[in-house]
Amino acid sequence: MKKISLSFLLGCLFFTIAQAQTFSDNFDTYTAGTALGPQSPDWTTWSGTQGGTDDINVSGTGAHSGNNCLYFTSTSTSGGPSDIVLPFGGPFNTGQFTYTSWFKVASGKMAYFNFQATNTPGQTWALNCFMQANGTISFDDATNILLTGSYPTNTWFELSIDMNLSTNVWDVKVNGTSIGTFMNSGFQVASIDMYASDNTNSFWVDDVSYNYVPATPTTLDGAVVVLGVGNGLVGQSRTPTLQVRNLGTTAITSFDINVNQNGTNHIQSVTGVNIASLAAYTVNFTTPLVLAAGLNTFTATISNVNGNATDNDATNDSKVFTVTPTTPAPGKIVVAEEGTGTWCQWCPRGAVFMDLMSNKYPGYFKGIAVHNNDPMTVVPYDSVMGLNITGYPSALVDRGAAKDPSIMEPDFLARVVVAPKAILLNGAHYDASSGKLDVSITTNFQQNASGNYALACVLTEDSVKGTGSSYNQANAYAGGGNGVMGGFETKPNPVPASQMRYDHVARAIAPGWGGVQNAYGASMSSGQSFVHHFTFNVGTSWHANKIDIVGLLIDPSGKIDNASTTSISEAVANGYAEFIGINTPNITPDAIQVYPNPAADQTNVLVNLKEAANATFELYDLAGTLLTAKTYALNSGMQNVPLNLTNVASGVYLLKVTINGTTSTLKVTRQ
Repeated sequence: MKKISLSFLLGCLFFTIAQAQTFSDNFDTYTAGTALGPQSPDWTTWSGTQGGTDDINVSGTGAHSGNNCLYFTSTSTSGGPSDIVLPFGGPFNTGQFTYTSWFKVASGKMAYFNFQATNTPGQTWALNCFMQANGTISFDDATNILLTGSYPTNTWFELSIDMNLSTNVWDVKVNGTSIGTFMNSGFQVASIDMYASDNTNSFWVDDVSYNYVPATPTTLDGAVVVLGVGNGLVGQSRTPTLQVRNLGTTAITSFDINVNQNGTNHIQSVTGVNIASLAAYTVNFTTPLVLAAGLNTFTATISNVNGNATDNDATNDSKVFTVTPTTPAPGKIVVAEEGTGTWCQWCPRGAVFMDLMSNKYPGYFKGIAVHNNDPMTVVPYDSVMGLNITGYPSALVDRGAAKDPSIMEPDFLARVVVAPKAILLNGAHYDASSGKLDVSITTNFQQNASGNYALACVLTEDSVKGTGSSYNQANAYAGGGNGVMGGFETKPNPVPASQMRYDHVARAIAPGWGGVQNAYGASMSSGQSFVHHFTFNVGTSWHANKIDIVGLLIDPSGKIDNASTTSISEAVANGYAEFIGINTPNITPDAIQVYPNPAADQTNVLVNLKEAANATFELYDLAGTLLTAKTYALNSGMQNVPLNLTNVASGVYLLKVTINGTTSTLKVTRQ
């Protein structure tokens, strides 16, 4: 182990003494099998106790160089106990800082470390790094993924992160080759924290080093250090995120910012400010920019600093940011069903990312929070959801593979481009006095389809609250020790019920997880329409103005092909669809009626046709089982077709009437 330090005065007003530093440690001077902290003046632990339970024993096997290294693993789903920290001697927020070490991640396992921004671990995360079992390495700022790339698994490799903290350019190299650069939301580093984050982690670390070179300031120097334009879907608006920084010694009182999007300038002047030396200033850009198809290149440039045509360093005046938005398929809505519970300490993460996706992709994303073992549990929904996930929180995007809610977005973007087989339309009758909600879902097929397509209907509610401890939310993010999480880091553990409002809460599902089986028959043609009916009782403690009606079209593989989502008032405005027929060539308005309904042994189907046609009548139970089927040759005009119910038990059934390829589905009740 060696450590070399060299300090010098910058000699400029407003700048403190900066220190150039070079550090390296190969762990070979330590005694293997004993704790690192008591043997080293440089390494400590997250708790600050050297030799404590979160220290790590030096490993005498598997080193990259020499004899010793560090080996991280955990048997706990919550990680640890080893959690070691290397302070850098800062914190540093200007100049050039380079961190390098060698890693080896065991086959099929993962690795993790983070940079802290302050000398007190847990206050502010500067950067997270996750090395996945499939060879993917990713970096995030606890809110956004900043960079992804690849690394070699089950072999030693060199990872280097070169940070220009003055201009906020971070360059990541794997075995000496850059895998990309990024801007970070923070541009300060103080230490590195190495930690086996859960029982999937197994990795070695050796030959750790860092190098710091201080910046040399100028007199007047305004720099653009952060430019972000959230990616999204073509046609969505995004407001740029901008930060400028004073890298000179003279306070900045005014400047102009120009954001150029694909050749179009958007200029905003900022006056009446006083940005001190080394301080950063967030520009609240007032012009939303619309994402265009293809590559969007955004260039932000600072100019006219304190009224001067140029400042002392033009090299840091601009930042470039590119995004390529996704073009959604017309009519497509993607559904994420999230397993959650008030007892689950990590589930605040699910709530945060469900809100983030809902706010980022309104009209294209619908979240459903399926609660487990708490007062908001819908047992028929939860019992099957639990069979499709392995832990909480977990999310199913269009009922694909279970994912952590924090990484739903790639699955969403992959699904939103898939053209749906059909588009759904919600309609409703609602009696506020009784709470009875009758829902119609009209399925309009856009493509030919065949097989067992099913249909389910879900009610969700926002801003759900309750009293008592069962509504308290367990919160592993309390105090910030596990990072920033949408404000939960500022809340206690548990969060009292009085401070909680639960969104996207599943309140009911009909008829169940799998929906109405064979809801449309064996095959469907483009242009064909169907109507299904569902009835709910809105609970007395529910708030009707916070409820959404969600239709789920489920394909034969069990994935959600498409969805519909409306509020109750929107569905009522759409109208309750009794049947299909208004826009078909040989069926007149009010063409099909069932009377009496409910009925005893027999009911009647009244059909009114413009011209003669064959009509098929199929009676199904709510599980989708075909009970009877008959085809009649009907003449034009009004005709009565009797429907015998003596062979079916009391209950609710679905009658499908198909005339020249157009199917109407009506609800029939036998008393």
